[in-house]
Amino acid sequence: MRLTKYKGNDIQLSDGAIIRKNDLLLKIHLHNVRLLNDFNYMTNELLKGRAIYKRVKDSMPLLTAFILNHPEETKIKGVIGITLINKGFSALGFECIPPKNKLYCWFKKTFQLPIYFLSYSKISAANIKKHRTVYLLMSKENLINKYK
Repeated sequence: MRLTKYKGNDIQLSDGAIIRKNDLLLKIHLHNVRLLNDFNYMTNELLKGRAIYKRVKDSMPLLTAFILNHPEETKIKGVIGITLINKGFSALGFECIPPKNKLYCWFKKTFQLPIYFLSYSKISAANIKKHRTVYLLMSKENLINKYK
């Protein structure tokens, strides 16, 4: 986790929060190598997905506490992640927003594809096309209300 200034277009989230250029967000990422090692023994993709979902869900209260105890808590507007994952995020409270910059999407997808190749047992061109780079966003208020 680290703080970052948002550089994209303005986004209005479903709870009414507006994320603008240079707003302070907490950037999160999954420790993909650790997850691959922890769940590599699972051959069933559905079970693997559920296990990762549970791990992320269990960490959300810790993320909330981190923000509430951060020295810049009042300036933090929300949480952002960048991913190729296209399922399960809404149940956690995240909203899926595709970046508008196509070059940025291509760049991010290029660097995320090796992780995709390592994590899926059945790889196809159709699946690669189906997975697109998206922002996962959640306002600080939504995070606190859901996980405090």
